Amino acid sequence: MIKKPPHTVSKSTVYGFFLLGLFSAIAFRIIIVFQYVKPSWVRPVWYAGVLGYLVFFLYRYSISRKRKRAIKEYELIEKVRANACLSEEEREAVIYLLSSIKKSMEDINYYIIFILSILAIIVDIILSFLL
Repeated sequence: MIKKPPHTVSKSTVYGFFLLGLFSAIAFRIIIVFQYVKPSWVRPVWYAGVLGYLVFFLYRYSISRKRKRAIKEYELIEKVRANACLSEEEREAVIYLLSSIKKSMEDINYYIIFILSILAIIVDIILSFLL
């Protein structure tokens, strides 16, 4: 089976998800203002922030998994260790970077935030009907 090499996404995709994350961060922080200025906007703004983060962190989770999968499938750490074309310093730098990504728990963090975001929405919907 031929492996499909990993590739990065377009700049517009990167900027789009950056703006989505920024929008969500701003939404959560502006809620405090809406509590005093326009209380009826608190819940819609909260939902916008949670849904934005839901999509953003799912995207970041997929990137993290893709990086780890590429390191494992291509045995990059082992191959870089064995490659004599790099200087010792360069080889150590690449090994450090790849090992750091491989050991990182960021994908788990994104996954937990994703699940908690879904749970927060479900709890809010349930409580809105009960209260």
